[in-house]
Amino acid sequence: MRRPGKARRFFGNLFILLAVAFTVYLSVIMVRRINAVVLKDSYISIFRYELIICAAFLILAFDFRTGLLTKMRSKLIKALGWLLRIALVVAAGFVIFLFGKITVTGMINTPGTANNAIVLGLALQNGQPVPDLIDRVDTAAEYSRQYPDSKLILTGGNPDANGITEAAVMKELLTERGVAPEKMVLEDQAQTTIENFRNAAQMIDPGRPVVLISSDYHMDRAVKTAEDAGFTYVIRRPAPSSRVEYIANVMWEIIHELNRLKSNIKF
Repeated sequence: MRRPGKARRFFGNLFILLAVAFTVYLSVIMVRRINAVVLKDSYISIFRYELIICAAFLILAFDFRTGLLTKMRSKLIKALGWLLRIALVVAAGFVIFLFGKITVTGMINTPGTANNAIVLGLALQNGQPVPDLIDRVDTAAEYSRQYPDSKLILTGGNPDANGITEAAVMKELLTERGVAPEKMVLEDQAQTTIENFRNAAQMIDPGRPVVLISSDYHMDRAVKTAEDAGFTYVIRRPAPSSRVEYIANVMWEIIHELNRLKSNIKF
């Protein structure tokens, strides 16, 4: 059996290193989040799916380096190895496609204004707002200064040990940034993005234009969820997000997108 060539060994080792680094990177971020948030179960569930994707990339990297999946002499086992290889390549390609799609759609900032702007919350960590939530607040404050007649619908429940919700934290931060309390309306009961929009649809007319403020990586799913809740005209205002944790955040969105596609498949 021929040994892999130098180029294949080099790139194979590189792919293995990248796959291992990717797994460690996601694990460090997710374990830290799991230990800091209120709704730990949902984070643990997402993390399990992320580890499955990491395992697929690792297997592909080892296979590229060694030809592991098709080394057996048995034609049947070799054929099964080829099928598994093709399946892993297709799955990895689809994940990469979703990554690109989420990244590109997160850059879209649509023109226009509305009477109401929905500001999506983000899980507090150890009772404190994370940088991405602060960026959403800053974007909302800037929007409020530009369009002072618009109301901000601050969404997010998930109270911490002291009973403080995401929406309440955002209101406090926006007040510090000069936004008048009468311009803010709290939706502080929701635990998920779906509930954010369902509850908001009870507070404002979903048939009228609405501005949506959330992190760039979250915009693709947020817009779809808003439309599912009956909002017919969504104006995007993506907020910047942490570059260090951007890949981990997009992976979170990919898992949600895969779950959404799975739920839409009819057997």
